[in-house]
Amino acid sequence: MILTIVKYPEPILEQPSEPVTEFNAELRKLVADMFETTYASQGIGLAAPQVGVSKRITVVDLSMGKDPKQKLVLINPEITFSEGKQYEEEGCLSFPDIREKVVRAAKIRIRAQDESGKWFEMDGEELLARAFQHEIDHLDGIVFIYRMSALKRSLNLRKIRKMQNDGKW
Repeated sequence: MILTIVKYPEPILEQPSEPVTEFNAELRKLVADMFETTYASQGIGLAAPQVGVSKRITVVDLSMGKDPKQKLVLINPEITFSEGKQYEEEGCLSFPDIREKVVRAAKIRIRAQDESGKWFEMDGEELLARAFQHEIDHLDGIVFIYRMSALKRSLNLRKIRKMQNDGKW
């Protein structure tokens, strides 16, 4: 089922999410719906708060549904190591039509649980590292607009207000 993606400034996007403690059929259904929503929106990742669920769950698939082996489910993820810097353009499904360059670590290691609650570690570089950091930010209540320079943030907030006033947001 395709879920509704909430847009900024919905309050849930700026609140830290609750840890997942139950690994059950309801969780697996939410994860499946999140992947379906991600693909329908042409995205590569989605965090539960973006669909109105305040839980530490995110899905990432750099292949956008083309390679099932690239589907990643991160539950209760945390970054355990980071190094280097990359400055690349990002978008966000909760900020449609807004793309800006932001600074992220070039390499990271995460620790997370899978759908059955088993802990694992994984390294990410470049786009995968950026996707992990972007989605984990969502779980921490940090939206990517706050990773932009003050000038870009101000310009984009003005753009959002204008779209809201025009009924396009």
